[in-house]
Amino acid sequence: MDFRRASTGLTGLDEVFDGLRLGDNVVWQADSVAAYRDVVTPYVAQARHDGRRLVYVRFGQDAPLIDDLTGIEVHELDPSLGFELFARTVHQIIAEAGRYVFYVFDALTDLLGSWHSDMAVNNFFKVTCPFLYELDTVAYFCLVRSRHTVETLSGVRDTTQLLLDLMQIDGETYVHPLKAWGRHSPTMFFPHLIQGDEATSITSSGASARLFAALNVPQDRTDPWRLLLDEGWQTLHTGDAAAQDAAKELLLQVLLARDARMLQLCRESLTLADILTIGSREIGSGYVGGKSVGMLVARAILERAPAEPGTTPLAERLEPHDSYYLGSDLFYTYIIANGWWKDWTRQKTPEGYYEAGAELHRKLATGHFPPWAREQFWRMLEYFGQSPIIVRSSSLLEDNYGNAFAGKYESVFCANQGTPEDRHQAFEDAVRTVYASAMSPEALEYRRNRGLGEADEQMAILVQRVSGDHHGESFFPHAAGVGNSSNLYVWDPDIDPDAGMVRLVLGLGTRAVDRTTQDYAHVVALDNPLRRTRVEVDDLARYSQRQVDVLSIVDDELTTVAARDLVQTDIKADWSLFASPDEGWAARLRELGRPVTGPPPMILDFAGLLRRTELAEWLKRALATLAAAYGYPVDIEFTVNLLDDGDFRVNVVQCRPLQTRSLGPAVPMPQLEDTRDCFFATDGDFMGGNVQLPLEYVVVVRPAEYLALDQQSRHAVGRQVGVLNRMLRSRSFLLMGPGRWGTTMPSLGVPVNFAEICHAAVLCEMTYEEFQPELSYGSHFFQDLVESQIFYAALFVEQPGVTLNLAQVLDLPNELTSLDSSAVLDEVIHVARVEGMTLHSDVVGQRLICTSGGAAR
Repeated sequence: MDFRRASTGLTGLDEVFDGLRLGDNVVWQADSVAAYRDVVTPYVAQARHDGRRLVYVRFGQDAPLIDDLTGIEVHELDPSLGFELFARTVHQIIAEAGRYVFYVFDALTDLLGSWHSDMAVNNFFKVTCPFLYELDTVAYFCLVRSRHTVETLSGVRDTTQLLLDLMQIDGETYVHPLKAWGRHSPTMFFPHLIQGDEATSITSSGASARLFAALNVPQDRTDPWRLLLDEGWQTLHTGDAAAQDAAKELLLQVLLARDARMLQLCRESLTLADILTIGSREIGSGYVGGKSVGMLVARAILERAPAEPGTTPLAERLEPHDSYYLGSDLFYTYIIANGWWKDWTRQKTPEGYYEAGAELHRKLATGHFPPWAREQFWRMLEYFGQSPIIVRSSSLLEDNYGNAFAGKYESVFCANQGTPEDRHQAFEDAVRTVYASAMSPEALEYRRNRGLGEADEQMAILVQRVSGDHHGESFFPHAAGVGNSSNLYVWDPDIDPDAGMVRLVLGLGTRAVDRTTQDYAHVVALDNPLRRTRVEVDDLARYSQRQVDVLSIVDDELTTVAARDLVQTDIKADWSLFASPDEGWAARLRELGRPVTGPPPMILDFAGLLRRTELAEWLKRALATLAAAYGYPVDIEFTVNLLDDGDFRVNVVQCRPLQTRSLGPAVPMPQLEDTRDCFFATDGDFMGGNVQLPLEYVVVVRPAEYLALDQQSRHAVGRQVGVLNRMLRSRSFLLMGPGRWGTTMPSLGVPVNFAEICHAAVLCEMTYEEFQPELSYGSHFFQDLVESQIFYAALFVEQPGVTLNLAQVLDLPNELTSLDSSAVLDEVIHVARVEGMTLHSDVVGQRLICTSGGAAR
């Protein structure tokens, strides 16, 4: 026997296409699973007779294809757990089985019962078939006729070695080879009548015509995903409540959410009509992702919220949206179409997590899209016309309870100008950028730190029309910001934390979520919107927004303009709503001995908007309404646009649970007779609840020495801090440095990414000459601190009530080189091992004291 040849178990059929060869994937297109079983039986019997190793991959709902499973390795899988886990498990089974194995798979059509997506079935076959071929296996698959789209049949035909049409007509069985790779004969591609062990070619035109006329199978089939939506619309109009509930539940679970809490929130907030509308605006199939779900649920909650007595319903001031969604299945289709599935599966292994991740990060930004997807991109862009759009990440795990992924994935603005071809290219580039961000170093580190390294994290995409209007040659909303229903950063004992807080900017909301620029958003405590923060009271001009992010219609890109220049632009609103005269300008000039001439410059303080409109009250009510529905504090992103009559509209573009811990019970505060007995103390300007937190190490970036460094050396400090962060991850340690931690600009503070400080117990920013902390409440950096439960403090050392005794730590031995023998920055970074140092905080009294540690152990 030729070991590399094999048999179907039917001699006549073997003669038709010269038998089976190692490496063959055999796909049967059959009328039913029962018909498929008829050809599986002789194949299994022959493999047993030849002493082949047999593996049966079982996932269907019908009875097993093989009656006698003696001596056969059976793997029972659950496809409802999702495409990735299913495909990876099959890949692992094949890898462990090795070479020369014979396989039987249940009918691929059975996967539609769990996935409802022919695209997913096609993807599964495309990643499984080549791997089987590489290992010189023989595998049987089945597609039930009339259940799959032309695209899936085409994909299977392109990938498999043998595609055989199995027909049962008038009690007779026929096999019609449609593809037989590497074989040819004059009669191979005729239909063949199978009778017992014999196969007779049907070569006459008349007999062939009668045979195929009897089959009468339409060629074009609608994707099961679209059929599911069509059936949902039909159910919606029947009035059958039970059928509608069943349709809603199914669509919830395959389109919106898998997490139990988010699924329940969707169930309570969205109607069947809502869900069907979402599905009708999806490109591809699969989940629309966490960011899309958060936005949709929040809007539904606000639209249906009952009005309180004497108030305007929240829905009346909610701007409508018409978003599109790129389904999560398209992400896998993109990976598979470009031949990167092996990289994807390798990235899920411990040894390939970062290496393959880096390779995918590069590759994902360079691939091509299937023709059908590109066509649907065209249709979507034709719908939006030249309205600017934003292409936003919306991964499966994003914005869920427990994992915000704040700022870890990309969002890309498309000004959407130029020719249709230019706009189409820009959109595809934006999608590639978002896809690539799924494998960015920051995202990989975040997922690993959150225990999600091997989780199924598909990247869906949310495409939103940018909220705003044309103002001169720029496009932007009048205002934008982030809001939190629970104010975790209380700088004044009179502040009501439950009233919430917002971080407000003029123009696009990018400046509300960043802490990387020499600029400041306006922080608003919603219980008293005109209350100023501590730093604003002292110097409002310094701690206000100076730059505005806009979309340039002329340059077709996101750009930044000076606020003072924008004041000269007609923004279709009263400028006094956003800017006020700088009251301290004249006094500063007089102090400098300079003449006071002309009107004072304007400061963006939003005082008019907060005083003369109901915006603050609307945001306060909206945040409270969302938090009540979520049963959890929430974080939102929003835009504000003013109408011609002076009224406003708010567009809620994102909503997620704010992963905060409670304030905790009050703790006893130490009584200090002399402030020299503590490391530092401050009234207010901290976040993290009531704590009594013992510390083992303190890491200080020495301010004067850091100031003396050049830019490159300051970046080296950030990298060294990252090394210490990993080394001390199991210890309770405090990080302290001048200015802003997490900035990208060394002139403002210590340039680290969050992964380089994520294990700290306490993060402390302090003033030193030009270095200033930024109370970046609501930014992505803030979200990271809250989610990681890192206590935060800002020390404005020149302010009353603030004490800092750096010598208590700097006089202790520097452990830097003991921890890292390669470290070369010990004159700048001081690592002290402390004994008895404890951080105490009282949120109600707004007092923070870090009691002194003893000598190094």
